[in-house]
Amino acid sequence: MQVALARRTLTPTGLWVFGAAASAPMVVLAGGIVATYATTRVTALPLTFLLVAGVVAVLAVGYTAMARQVGHPAAYYGILANGLGRGWGVAAGLVALVAYNAIQTSLYGLFGATMAAHLGGSWWVWAGIALAVVGVLGVRAIVLSTRVLIAVLAVSLLIMTAFALAGVAQPAGGAPSWEGFDASGLAVSGIGGAVAFCVAAFMGVDAPGSFVEEAVDRRSVSRATIGGVVVLGGVYAVAAWAMGVAVGPNAVAEVAADPAGGLPFSVLGRLGGGWVFLGKLMLIGAVITSMLAFHAVIARYVFAMAREGILPAGLARASGGTRVSAPRGGSLTQTGIATAVVAGFALGGADPVTAMFTWLSTLGAMGLLCLLVAASVAALRAPAAVGGERPGVWEWRLAPVLGVFGGVVVLALMVGNVGSLLGAAKGSLYPFVLPGILASSAVIGGVWAALLRQSRPEVYAGIGRGTPKTHAVPDLMNISI
Repeated sequence: MQVALARRTLTPTGLWVFGAAASAPMVVLAGGIVATYATTRVTALPLTFLLVAGVVAVLAVGYTAMARQVGHPAAYYGILANGLGRGWGVAAGLVALVAYNAIQTSLYGLFGATMAAHLGGSWWVWAGIALAVVGVLGVRAIVLSTRVLIAVLAVSLLIMTAFALAGVAQPAGGAPSWEGFDASGLAVSGIGGAVAFCVAAFMGVDAPGSFVEEAVDRRSVSRATIGGVVVLGGVYAVAAWAMGVAVGPNAVAEVAADPAGGLPFSVLGRLGGGWVFLGKLMLIGAVITSMLAFHAVIARYVFAMAREGILPAGLARASGGTRVSAPRGGSLTQTGIATAVVAGFALGGADPVTAMFTWLSTLGAMGLLCLLVAASVAALRAPAAVGGERPGVWEWRLAPVLGVFGGVVVLALMVGNVGSLLGAAKGSLYPFVLPGILASSAVIGGVWAALLRQSRPEVYAGIGRGTPKTHAVPDLMNISI
């Protein structure tokens, strides 16, 4: 019996919302942009956002071209299995599970610390409440999650617009400064760290690729992903520029590093206290919806890989027949993993932000950037293999080549500056732990594939090819918004 996710339940708008919500614009504004200014002292942060957005957008061309052709919920797993070989597919699937779980779980530390700072109590208690909320929503049909994400994302973008207007309306020097877009500001020692922070801000925009089996139109996966990168790149660049304008480009690093500076809410407060309250409320909401978006992606990876026998088959079992409105097995698995990690950090007495959030989010961003580069390599090799679409020069040749080149440069900057991101002492070996985890995960995946080839050749033969045929499972004609 073939088991499939409920088809035709997610529109192009829904796909875009999942990618944008996973990126969490309010978290980038209140956490990422402020921390980047404070840590790197790069005044050309707005320009850096635009450049990184360009690289990620080009990388997304090959990724989405492959995603819609392969049509696999475990996107990177299916893409590499069909483009580079089955062993590469399993390796990519395991790296993706590690990376997505790391980012999703890191947010519990951020949420717990934020709630404890405002309302008191232990951070892990608040994290536990968030675990329960995300766990309950995660086993419900995708349309419910989409509605929650749309509401929070819409208000978050409204607040970021208000922030930009507040900053530009009262510039620190009497007139708006364009120093944030001056290319000479890129030639500074902290640029590698700024690039790494910007990369982390865009992680999650690849989420639409994992909903391809549920999409109304597969081609909308490309539009949702690339459009998400372009829109968010512009939003983040404008927000970073407005922050520099509001307090002065030469002073923004000092103000951002000073907790008493209150960025970004001190700028938002120029419009009135109600905006500050709404901004803080949406920051909490954005963290939860980002968790929910990543949770949904992980659940689909587990479901799809279990359906092909790479993971225990019981995780893909359908409770109500052959059509799955929500992959319960994958959802419950992700909730269990997140609970164990949160408990481990809590019992170890680790700081939920400087240790849990920073380390895990950096691990996840590094892993997903590696996978985006690998997907572009797969696109270069795969057009004839995946079939179904006449190869185009831009999608299958030029964009993947440019993406690999730009992605490798950005990845090198990120790995080279991981120590400063994590606050590790000079000469410490701790920063090498993160690339080591990713490399070990890939090796374990490759070894597991080799073992399957020997012991279960029928499972090995189906790696990356287990998506049911179009008419094998009836469609659910209940289209979400």
